[in-house]
Order: sequence, then C-alpha cells, then structure tokens
Amino acid sequence: MAERTPVGVRRGSRPVTVLVGLVAAGFAAFALMRGLGLERGFPLVPLMAYTPYAAGAAVLAVALAGVLRRWVSLAVLSVAAAVLVAAVVPRAAVFFAVTDMGGPELRVATFNVLGGGARIDGIVGLVREHGVDVLALQEVTPEVLADLSAAGLDDLLPYTVDHSGAGVEGSTVHAALPLTDAGALNGPDGFAMPVAAMEVPGAQYGGAVEVVSVHTPPPLNAEYVAAWETELAALTAPPPEGVRRILAGDFNATLDHAALREVLDSGYLDAAAELGEGTRPTWPVLGRTLPPVTIDHVLVDPGMGVADLEVVEVTGSDHRAVVVTVTLPGGR
Repeated sequence: MAERTPVGVRRGSRPVTVLVGLVAAGFAAFALMRGLGLERGFPLVPLMAYTPYAAGAAVLAVALAGVLRRWVSLAVLSVAAAVLVAAVVPRAAVFFAVTDMGGPELRVATFNVLGGGARIDGIVGLVREHGVDVLALQEVTPEVLADLSAAGLDDLLPYTVDHSGAGVEGSTVHAALPLTDAGALNGPDGFAMPVAAMEVPGAQYGGAVEVVSVHTPPPLNAEYVAAWETELAALTAPPPEGVRRILAGDFNATLDHAALREVLDSGYLDAAAELGEGTRPTWPVLGRTLPPVTIDHVLVDPGMGVADLEVVEVTGSDHRAVVVTVTLPGGR
C-alpha cells in the first residue's frame, strides 16, 4: 500500500520555506540598513538609492508569504516592509509645506549638462520658458560656457560665477541678479561646487542669499564612495551669519542615503519632498539602463517657502533639470 502524505503537508514545502525565509532575511537586512543609516562603502551605497523599489517589492513579498502561509517569514517581511514604506511615503505625500513666505520669489533651476552633451538651445530654452532667475549647472566646460553665451544665456541671466573646468569637473551659477564669487565647498580633489552670493531686493535682513552648484562624485567604486562621503559632508558647513543658503545640483545621492540626510539635518529642506514630489526620478534619461532614481535636488533654508516644482527633460543629458519656485521672507 502506498504511503499517504499527511493532510496539510505539501511536497517540496521545505525548499519553499527556505526560499521564502531567505527572501525575508534579505529584505530585513535592507530595511535595517536603511532604517539605521548603516550603508557603507561599495556596493551598499549605490544599492541604497533603490529603496523605493525595495519598498514596493517588500509589500509584494508580504502578500506572497501570506499566500504560502509562511508565518514567521510573513512577520519578518511585514516589519521590513513597514520600515521601508515609512521611509518613502513622507517624500511622496504633502503633510505640511510652506509655499509662500510673503517675500520675493526666485525661480531656481539645476541641471547637469553632461560635459556638454546637452543641447545648448535646450538649456537656454529651459531658462526662458520657465522664467528661471538662478541657474546652477554641473559638468560645465569653458566651451559650454562660451556656447551658452553665444546662444543668448547672458541676455537672460547676465551674472555668472564661473568654476567651469575640463570634462565633468566644472560647475557654474548664473543669475538675473548681481553675483559675488564666495568661494567653493568642494575639497581640493572634488568636483567644483561654487558658492554664489547675492542680495535679493525686498527680502528680510537685506536678502542675503548664497546658491551653491552642487556636484559630488558618483559612488561607483570604493574610492569614489569615500570622495562622495567627503564632499557631501562639506555641504553641512553653515553659511555666514544672516545668509540663507540654497544647495542645488547633482548630489549623486537620494534621500535614502544617510550622508544626504545629514546634510538636511544640518539645516535644509528638500524642495521636492516638501511638495510630495520626492520620488520623481531625475536620472538616468539616456538609454535607461538602470531604474530611474532621484539624485538631483534643490535644498533650501527652512526659512524659505517652496512651490511649483517641475522636473524637465532637456535633450542630450542623462539628467533631468529641476526647477523650483523659492520664496523668501518679506523685509521688515
């Protein structure tokens, strides 16, 4: 007589249990790393950029574990999914945002021109069509700067702080208001991160504002990760007393990176997250070989209001431009 399988026991259940357990352990490790900011080195730092995808996958894994009745794994996955979803949701929904501080407005844009790959007329068109007052550019060469001038950028934004350079190293700030070169926040071996100082008429305390064109090294290997951490740490340096600072650029970091959250904790708000737009991807555009993530940001002083964020594609770059309306407190 053939031996019968006991009721409730399925053939092959042990391998399924082990597989689901391994999946649960993987999500638990990822959630722990994200929740405690433990990502260090390569490849954990670039992997952390995909937290929104991990959160969605974890929710699906919870449902699968429930269907398969793997209760221990279900419990672990439920906690992991909760941690990851809780990390992502605040940037994708508006809980409280100050959009108007009662003072003058600045339209601030940031864009990585891909070392000159972006179309020059597209950059000038971005400024014209979106009424940009301040433009932070990354990967700017002297040739790009000359082409932008010839294409009419100087007519729209006549003032420039020029830290252009060879290849991907250079950055610039362009504005409709007079600018003063206030140095840079990058280290000696980092990409250029120029600080442009201006005075905004009608704003509180004389309207002293600094705009930094941010560009940190991409965390593509162990050496670059170390440089990336150093350059992000440099952004936590406080501005001069009485000055409100805006950090705009290609941070090569998402809000899921502990290093960028440390910058925010030093005294900034992420404009996109404040407006519930913090999951709108900015890179990559060309080829789309990787899932898109949000690494281009406009960070503002908490005393500023933010509104009308737009993410704009400009032909020729693998980054999208980010355009934000920033309002300053009115003068008293």
